[in-house]
Amino acid sequence: MKRPVTRRNAVFGITMAAATLARPSILRAQSTGRVVVVGGGFGGAACARALKRAQESLHVILIEPNAVFTSCPFSNAVIAGLRDIEAQQFGYDKIAADGVTVIGQAVTTIDPERRSVVTADGVALPYDRLVLSPGIDFHFEAMPGYDEAASQKMPHAWKAGAQTLLLRRQLEAMADGGTVAIAIPANPSRCPPAPYERASLIAHYLKANKPRSKVLILDAKDSFSQQRLFERAWKELYGDMIERIGLSQGGRVTSVDPSNMTIVTEFGNYTPDVANVIPPQRAGHIAETAGATDATGWCPIDPVSFESKLVPNIHVIGDACLGGGIPKSASAASTQGKACATAIVNLLAGRALESPRLTGVCYNIVAPAYGFSLAGNYQPKGDIFAEVEGGATSPVDAPRELRTREAAEAERWFQTITAETFG
Repeated sequence: MKRPVTRRNAVFGITMAAATLARPSILRAQSTGRVVVVGGGFGGAACARALKRAQESLHVILIEPNAVFTSCPFSNAVIAGLRDIEAQQFGYDKIAADGVTVIGQAVTTIDPERRSVVTADGVALPYDRLVLSPGIDFHFEAMPGYDEAASQKMPHAWKAGAQTLLLRRQLEAMADGGTVAIAIPANPSRCPPAPYERASLIAHYLKANKPRSKVLILDAKDSFSQQRLFERAWKELYGDMIERIGLSQGGRVTSVDPSNMTIVTEFGNYTPDVANVIPPQRAGHIAETAGATDATGWCPIDPVSFESKLVPNIHVIGDACLGGGIPKSASAASTQGKACATAIVNLLAGRALESPRLTGVCYNIVAPAYGFSLAGNYQPKGDIFAEVEGGATSPVDAPRELRTREAAEAERWFQTITAETFG
């Protein structure tokens, strides 16, 4: 693990989907400007770094309250005991070394008229352009009974870190013969295939350590991404250990009662030994504070510039934006961050904007040395990104050698994207 940076008021200085790893082709410009980026995940960190590398004279400020970023991609392997949490953690020292000003504070206020953000310590920072990459927050009102306190008994583990380890400890403490329930929300949500990857890796842990146990998936959807690949792998690897109840069978969770570990669905109640409740989601709260969210709870954007449809001079990238066909994933955030940097440099220089082409690949690991993928290409169409030709998915009937190779490719992707973003 990298040595964590001590938080201070001064500057100090991870389903699974992958973005194109080529750096954006941004023309160097002579104009200067001040760009503030809020959020230091894959999107915000990639954007800040791309801005500074594109135009050294830009004053780029990255604001992120956490000194250490913990990656969601590959965190399911931590839950299953296949990986240490330290392998998921990265600092911001290399980004600061690139000339980006990194501030370890939360943003409390955004004033679009004055073009300034205010941090928790009361410092106001002006901007010419503001980039929001706040990820997701939970829409607790949409699931009665579930809140931050409930997540300590029924962890969501949908923000990697303490919740990841809590769910892992609960699995380790569960007796053989117990049931692990995973409540999956409807889309849009962060990394739609990831809950099914999680179910797979939890089943792998149970098969090896508690073979009389079961995984119960309570799903607010009838179908999901790469469903045939997952279901084939489940049958091959885990037999009847995994049971999935979809929307039409009454799988949608309507409420929970953490006091007695009850999950309520439209057709019945369940009391599992371990409850992994993933609640409905919306854009990170700071996007709402900025006025960039609409009635959906997400941020509508111009897909060419990533500029908010609701607030001028503010750009939104990553999970928080309404992206259309492009998934909410680490890869999407990274590729959007680079394309947004291109747009901002051109806007500040008074140049015409380029229509971005975003590329991504989603890796899912269902057991050690067993993976598959889904690649896609996306371009602006109207107000959203639409998938265009050139995508591909793993064949359902592929030999085991391909599954092994794709699992290794997933690990290489993770090492590459984290090194490019944080290394």
